[in-house]
Amino acid sequence: MNSRSLGLAAGSGLLLAATFPFIDLHFFAWVAFIPFFFAVYGESPKTAFWLGAVMGLMFFGGTVYWVTNSVYFYGHIPLLPASLITLLLCAYLALYPAVFGAAVVALRRNYPNLMFLTVPALWTALELARTYVFSGFPWALLGYSQYSVLPVIQMADVTGVYGVSFLIVFINTVLMEFLLDRKKYYLPIMMAVVVGAVLGYGFMRLREPEGRGSFKVSVVQGNIEQDRKWDTAYQADVIATYTRLTKEALRDRPDLVIWPETATPFYFGGNGKENIALTADLRKFVRMNKTALLFGSPTYEVRPGRVVRLRNSAFFIARSGAVEAMYHKLHLVPFGEYVPLKSVLFFVEKMVQAIGDFQPGSEYTVMTIQNGQSAGRPVKLSTVICYEIIFPDLVRRFVDRGASVMTTMTNDAWFGRTSAPYQHFTMAVFRAVENRVPVARVANTGVSGFIDAKGRVLEKSHIFTETYLAQTLTPGNRKTLYTRYGDVFAYACSLLAFVMLIPSRRGR
Repeated sequence: MNSRSLGLAAGSGLLLAATFPFIDLHFFAWVAFIPFFFAVYGESPKTAFWLGAVMGLMFFGGTVYWVTNSVYFYGHIPLLPASLITLLLCAYLALYPAVFGAAVVALRRNYPNLMFLTVPALWTALELARTYVFSGFPWALLGYSQYSVLPVIQMADVTGVYGVSFLIVFINTVLMEFLLDRKKYYLPIMMAVVVGAVLGYGFMRLREPEGRGSFKVSVVQGNIEQDRKWDTAYQADVIATYTRLTKEALRDRPDLVIWPETATPFYFGGNGKENIALTADLRKFVRMNKTALLFGSPTYEVRPGRVVRLRNSAFFIARSGAVEAMYHKLHLVPFGEYVPLKSVLFFVEKMVQAIGDFQPGSEYTVMTIQNGQSAGRPVKLSTVICYEIIFPDLVRRFVDRGASVMTTMTNDAWFGRTSAPYQHFTMAVFRAVENRVPVARVANTGVSGFIDAKGRVLEKSHIFTETYLAQTLTPGNRKTLYTRYGDVFAYACSLLAFVMLIPSRRGR
C-alpha cells in the first residue's frame, strides 16, 4: 500500500459522497469505484481491506458528518467528544467497504471471469447487512444517490433500492474489467443490454396512467425550535402556531391534515389535569373544523413498580373528533430513544441526558380515512415516524397490510442546516416507488413534501420555514413484487456472494 493507492481509494470515497445531497452529482456514482478497483488490483486481501476502510471513511465522513451537529447541540456533549462519536460511527460503517475490498481480491482470485456478477452482489449483500446489524443504519445506501433519475429507479418495485445499488456497482465493475482487458468485448455489450432493459422498464412504468381516485392532503410545517418545544413557557405558542397554520391549510379543503412527529407539546391522552384539558381542546378543534387530523405526540404508560415507559406515537382523529387509530413507533433510534445494552453502556446514558427510555410498538397500524371533502372512497393509510422511513422492509409491511397511501412524520430539527434533511427526504422517494404508493412527508423544520407513486417529487418545502403544503394524491391500487416478497433480490445476492467466496480449485 502506497500513497498512490491511498489517494485512489480516498478519491473513490469522495466521489461516492459527492453523489448525495448537498452536492448531488449523481452521475459520479457510475464511475466512482473505478479508482478504488485500480488501487486494490494485485494487492493482498489485507491491504485491500485497509484501502476499503479508507474509501469508507471518506464516503461516510462526507454523508453522515451531521451526527456531530445532533450530538453537540441536542445531546449536550462537548464538540470534541461529539466529533469523536461521529468518527467512531464512520469507522464502524467503513468496515463494510473494508470487507468489500478484501472480498473483491478474493473473488478475483477464485472466479476472475465472474467479477461483473459477484462484485455487485457482494456490495448489495453488505448493504443488506448494514440494514440489520446492530439495529441497522441503512443511511446512504448507494441506490439513494439516483433518487432523481426516475427511469433508473423504477426497477425498485421489483428489487428495492438494493437493485439500484447492484446496477451501479455492476457498471463500475464492467468498465473496470474492460479497461483491464480489452479482449472482453462482451462486457460492454452485456452492460448495454442490461442498461437498455432497466431504462426500457423504467420508461414503461413512467408512461403508465395514474390510478383512479384522489385524496387531498395538507402537511403543516410548524418550524418549532427544538430548545423551545418542551419549554412550558412556549407551550401556548406552539399550539397556536399549529392551529393557525391548520386553519390556513383548510382553505384548500383537504381530506386530511398532518402535523409532524411529537408536534403536541403535551402528552395526548395522558393523565393529569393539563394533558386532559389540552387533549379535549385538540379534539374539539378537529370537530369544529370537520377535517381529519394525523399528528405525532409522545405518550406514556405506567408499569408495575411505577416504572414509566415512553412511546413515540401518532394519532388519527376523525372529522367527528373521535380518536380512531393510534400507532406506536416500531423501530426506535438507538442512543436517541433508548440505550442498547444498558448494563454494559451505562456511561452513555449519563453522558447524553436527552436519551429517553422509549418502548417500541408492536402493530403495523393501517387507518381508514373517509374522503370528507372529495366524497371519494375511503382511503387506507399508514404512517411511519422519523427514521423508520429509511428501512425498506418495514415500510413495505404497511403497504402489504393494505395501506394505499404512506405518510411519514419527523422532526429533522436535530440535523440543523446540514445535508441530512435532504438525504432523509430522498429515501422516501424509494419507498414510494418500491410499493407504488404516494408518500406525504411532514417535518417540523422541513423538508416536507409529496411524492407520487412513480417517485416524482410533486412539491417540497424549504428547511427552517413556517409553512403548509397541499397536494392531491392518487392512492396506490396494486401490490408490487417488492411489496409482496420484500428483499428477495438482496438475499439472493447475499447467497451468491457467500457461495462465490468459497475458493475454487483454481483459487486454491
